[in-house]
Amino acid sequence: MAPVEKVALVTGGAQGIGRATALLLAGRGYRVAVADLHASRGKTALRFFECDVSKEPSVRACIRSVAKRFGRLDALVNNAGITGPDNGPVEKLSLAEWNRRIGTNLTGAFLMAKHAVPHLRRARGAIVNIASTRALQSEPDTEAYAASKGGLVALTHALALSLGPEVRVNCVSPGWISHKPVRKKDHAQHPVGRVGVAADVAELVAYLLSDAAGFVTGQNFVIDGGMTKKMIYVE
Repeated sequence: MAPVEKVALVTGGAQGIGRATALLLAGRGYRVAVADLHASRGKTALRFFECDVSKEPSVRACIRSVAKRFGRLDALVNNAGITGPDNGPVEKLSLAEWNRRIGTNLTGAFLMAKHAVPHLRRARGAIVNIASTRALQSEPDTEAYAASKGGLVALTHALALSLGPEVRVNCVSPGWISHKPVRKKDHAQHPVGRVGVAADVAELVAYLLSDAAGFVTGQNFVIDGGMTKKMIYVE
């Protein structure tokens, strides 16, 4: 009997970390569905589904479509999010903008998990949430983004306890991941000697979804080239 092909759903998979993760999983034998606001229809190993993760009807329809198309769901990668952490001075941050970021970055992951869980339980699958090192440290004027990513870390361990042992849930917190060339000094400040790329994160996600990580759940994995361990003082 041929082995069952596992199915992975990656949100925000049209570009960046999401796309790198989706393509890596496809290359490793997964059938991959991508949920994104901007669905690509070009030639690809991925199957795209239009979805606004901040809206429950859209999420419900997406999960139903994926289940109908593939017949199962083994892995969920909650990567969709509003990038660009700067929200301006907190006293000028509108409630609408706060809610927009929380709604996509945090509530979106909750909604995807909520509707995917019945399928993941049957498959004894796994969830990986993509947070950020900004869940652990901040720059000024980043309250909404930091709160959304910090919430993802907490949501991860809460889900892990609620869904175990059938479903494992982990979190990945990337640091500086660049999709374009950066300066030599930007590379040099990292203890590993370079800025990260999307493939670095994709490899970690693939491991956490795999059977090799069967004893790993409820954890947040920082992947930042060592930056959060580096003491920095103005001299």
